[in-house]
Amino acid sequence: MSITLESELIGMKKVSDVVAYTLKEMKNFARPGITSKELDDFGARILKDFGANSAPLMTYKFPGCTCISIDNEFCHGIPSTKKILKEGDLINIDVSAELDGFWSDNGASFVLGKDENGHQNLVDASKEILQKAINNIKGGVRISDIGHLIETEAKKRGFKVIKNLTGHGIGRSLHEEPSEIANFKDRFNHTRFKKNSVVAIETFISTDSTYAVTLNDGWTMVGNKGGYMAQHEHTIVVTDNKPIILTEMNGIWN
Repeated sequence: MSITLESELIGMKKVSDVVAYTLKEMKNFARPGITSKELDDFGARILKDFGANSAPLMTYKFPGCTCISIDNEFCHGIPSTKKILKEGDLINIDVSAELDGFWSDNGASFVLGKDENGHQNLVDASKEILQKAINNIKGGVRISDIGHLIETEAKKRGFKVIKNLTGHGIGRSLHEEPSEIANFKDRFNHTRFKKNSVVAIETFISTDSTYAVTLNDGWTMVGNKGGYMAQHEHTIVVTDNKPIILTEMNGIWN
């Protein structure tokens, strides 16, 4: 969407605060021994308390309120009573929701407890690259140039990017134009970021794979060559200068 009224900015800030707070609280609640379903139920209660609706549930009838992916799961992991969180797990939580007709999206990967399996470098790379990418977005900048920046920064750190997972426009629905904000230089994409537009910017930084493939459950995605992936995501408003980071409350850069 494009922000044209003060009321629209207020609406986007409100829903963005909700998803950001939910993500932050879910990260704080996560601990070894609980199931991913318990973690999802915790997030679901927060959204409900704010009067917000789970975006993946509303839009796709996703079998959960939030997406919780663990270790080799790259994204869209289904919350389950059979998945018990362990010390050192690489966990990704993606929270998106609708409130009063406005939609917002954010996500974060993190290591649970001690970094027993050496995932922290990947997590840090994803966070730092997202920050650099967002700091370079303003009206008129080519979307493909930001993709090039993300891929270049990933390669500098010895990582790859996932080419079939992208950021996207958002605001009045979960996925809007621009439909693909890729993590690489897509030479066929000549579109530019537009001032006042609302977009969800996501990093998809991986150790081994360059594509994500869907498992038999119809939702969970893993790497085509295995390995691990870290994702971080903010919903922003594009301006002529530094973007307005609507989901800043999630504290993923702290």
